[in-house]
Amino acid sequence: MEIRNKLLELSEEKYRLFQKSLIPNQENILGVRLPKLRAMAKEIAMGDWEGFLMDGKEEYFEEIMLKGMVIGQAKMSLEERLRWIRWFVPKIDNWSVCDSFCAGLKFAKKHQDEVWRWIQPYFRSKEEFEVRFAVVMLLTYFLEEAYLQAIFSILDGIRHDGYYAKMAVAWAISFAYLKFPEETSKFLQSNSLDIFTYNKALQKIMESNRIGKEEKERMRKMKKSPV
Repeated sequence: MEIRNKLLELSEEKYRLFQKSLIPNQENILGVRLPKLRAMAKEIAMGDWEGFLMDGKEEYFEEIMLKGMVIGQAKMSLEERLRWIRWFVPKIDNWSVCDSFCAGLKFAKKHQDEVWRWIQPYFRSKEEFEVRFAVVMLLTYFLEEAYLQAIFSILDGIRHDGYYAKMAVAWAISFAYLKFPEETSKFLQSNSLDIFTYNKALQKIMESNRIGKEEKERMRKMKKSPV
């Protein structure tokens, strides 16, 4: 109970209410800020991190978040880390845990080819947040020229109806446009994305302050009307 007690001590009521407004269907939020969680994860990762992961205490949002952060920070082999990631992914049931978890998996940059092959099945998952996990990993660690055509093919082939899966795809396309505008423009002119995802991708691009008014107007004209 020591870790839970520390989480309770670090909780802030105003921040808890703010988080609840951003993360639907999450009732057991304590309201602990991410930098404090990361500091706790770093400390846990230096000790009996396996014992912490297996302790079964996952009543609170922050306890799940903390386990994901520990998996990213603890010292272990590539094979062991991938096993723990596979163990953790089914626990993801909201965008916040998903995206924070992915952000902490920095090892992926050193093992790109292995991780790229490893995440492929998740793109085809029937689970909304497993798809989002794969797409967020894609946009965080693989948005490079060497992977670009494969990325477009994968994003174009995702058919999950979940809102957070679709939004991740739109987000990834917008990131791709900012880094590879010419190639992404070609993709946007010829794709099989559903209308919602396609329009959201354009919207995300237009929300960027890195593109000019003329580009934004061109994007606006590319939007499709719902059938």
